[in-house]
Amino acid sequence: MPPLLTLEAIHSYYGLSHVLFDVSLEVHQGECVALLGRNGAGKTTTLKSIMGMVEVRQGRISLNGHTLNRRAPYQIARLGVGFVPEERAIFPHLTVWENLDVARKRGANGQIEWDEARIATVFPRLSERRHQLGGTLSGGEQQQLTIARTLMGNPTLLLLDEPSEGLAPLVVQSIATLLQELKAQGMTMLLAEQNLALAQSLSNRTYHLDDGRIQSSQRNVE
Repeated sequence: MPPLLTLEAIHSYYGLSHVLFDVSLEVHQGECVALLGRNGAGKTTTLKSIMGMVEVRQGRISLNGHTLNRRAPYQIARLGVGFVPEERAIFPHLTVWENLDVARKRGANGQIEWDEARIATVFPRLSERRHQLGGTLSGGEQQQLTIARTLMGNPTLLLLDEPSEGLAPLVVQSIATLLQELKAQGMTMLLAEQNLALAQSLSNRTYHLDDGRIQSSQRNVE
């Protein structure tokens, strides 16, 4: 079966700055693939290149046979890509439920696999805080809300940018458990992460980035 997501020798730019060099990777349906590397290595830029938020001047990005190059982020989202940003970007003055409801949409094929009932099952803490303002949640709860909000768009592929960033070790473990459950339910994920233990516990395969280039790749023992 062909990969769900393919990056073929992409070169990405911020203005005149060349930041990704000949990056190639693939993600198959149901996999979790991790991008590893230090700050500034190119992990976030890779995710933003997929989402159409960074200019890709060479190479090709495809999802399920659709070329993503030169598409706007909203068009890429409609094709089934969900992006969980590092900065979370929840709406602090909306309730938990309002944050979720504003992101509600059908999937690329019109499917509705994620709704309020399923979110409540997978994210019981958010269900308990349904009427609480997003800005009053803890850091870990806000991270859960960011992931849940993205799932309300019924994505085929979930891009996660440093989901453990700034969280206490016990909270990181709770996020890891949540992502393990999503993987067990068949969610396809591309995870950018510095936390090696977290990435290896979740991923089928890893790519190591440095200076905007893929330095190595590895299949993890399952």
